[in-house]
Amino acid sequence: MRHTRLALAGMVLAGLLASSSAWAATKTYQVTGPVLEVSDTMIAVQKGKDRWEIARDGSTKVTGDLKVGAKVTIEYRMTATAVDVKAATKKK
Repeated sequence: MRHTRLALAGMVLAGLLASSSAWAATKTYQVTGPVLEVSDTMIAVQKGKDRWEIARDGSTKVTGDLKVGAKVTIEYRMTATAVDVKAATKKK
């Protein structure tokens, strides 16, 4: 009985470590600039001549007073939300 519990605990721990290492391996990026717009779901930042809109949710950590005009550095990840594979074209 004790060996079964240890084996089960080991499998759970291995699964947690595998999932956390996969998450940690996801590359992060940064964008810095003044805030143009803020909402519950998005932060818009001026990057050079471009407007960058970065999605956010309840888990987004914000330190300081996030408001329009504040200079911020946003750390983000790129995650695929959908993949549409096209059929290969036939060669003549």
